[in-house]
Amino acid sequence: MRALIKRIGPCELKPGARGDHFTTILRAIVGQQLSSRAAETIFQRVAALHPNGRKILPADILRTPDKDLRAAGLSGAKTIYVKDLASRVQSGELNFARLIRKSDDDIIDALVAVKGVGRWTAEMFLMFRLGRPDVWAIGDLGLRNAVKNLYGIEPTKPNLMEVAEPWRPWRSIASWYLWRSLANTAPSLGNETRKVPV
Repeated sequence: MRALIKRIGPCELKPGARGDHFTTILRAIVGQQLSSRAAETIFQRVAALHPNGRKILPADILRTPDKDLRAAGLSGAKTIYVKDLASRVQSGELNFARLIRKSDDDIIDALVAVKGVGRWTAEMFLMFRLGRPDVWAIGDLGLRNAVKNLYGIEPTKPNLMEVAEPWRPWRSIASWYLWRSLANTAPSLGNETRKVPV
């Protein structure tokens, strides 16, 4: 890792994805399994359903007919997912103001309770939206490949946990360097094709 840091230079990991917390998760759901360009196109169509191009509120999603969300490009499953997210936020069950003061594990648990939000999305939210410093997303394919390449070990869960132990409490930073070692940019919320089951 020391050699990798020396070769790549200063870490450029910057938290703060576009929009507020709700919009960030909404974008992640919209963009699942899509290219960045397709995801942005569909998100803009969804945004255009709402008044004056202002930010999308949970109430906007809830009162939008399913057929209109489908016409904007959401699949039937994603339509269910965005409405579940909006319903949880609207009801206060998912309260971001309170949630972001909780531990990483508590935030992950709350987010994966939303239909269509997996652990990878929750971990990327922690890392790229909230700037949590010690996220280690062992389901991310890029990280697994980087560990295999740099350390010559199979990326099993025990091996991944062991190799990352010395990096606590800065495993988010280590992750960024590992992604860069593959000449990749860091993953973006909304593209879950980089995750693998563990």
